[in-house]
Amino acid sequence: MSSIWTPDGERPVGKSPGANPTQIHDGEPTDEPELTEEELAAQMEMLRAQLADTPAGVVIANHCYGLFELGALHLSVQPAQLTEAQLAIDALGYVVEGLGDRLGEHRPHLVDGLAQLRLAFVQIKTAQDKTQN
Repeated sequence: MSSIWTPDGERPVGKSPGANPTQIHDGEPTDEPELTEEELAAQMEMLRAQLADTPAGVVIANHCYGLFELGALHLSVQPAQLTEAQLAIDALGYVVEGLGDRLGEHRPHLVDGLAQLRLAFVQIKTAQDKTQN
């Protein structure tokens, strides 16, 4: 099942082929019936309206946090996946540095997170290089 981000969190959308008719809500099965096409369309329209009412900076910052998590994930596995981590870190850098002050109140946190990831990358790469030599 896919989902869409809203200011209130992830919301499931669509039907999974062959899925159990029991719905899952917050990781727990419920006895709620599946939604009809009309109900799904109405729910999607409501979610689109919520997203349209959310400042773009909030949504972009949310995506940046996702890039941060992706970079951190690739750095945390053993051995670290440096090429994958570098791609996520570079993508985060392009957004954060490219948009600068346009990120508003989120900018300081994103700049700090980016610096932390870059430092961790260098430390992990240096350690891996030492063990390979």
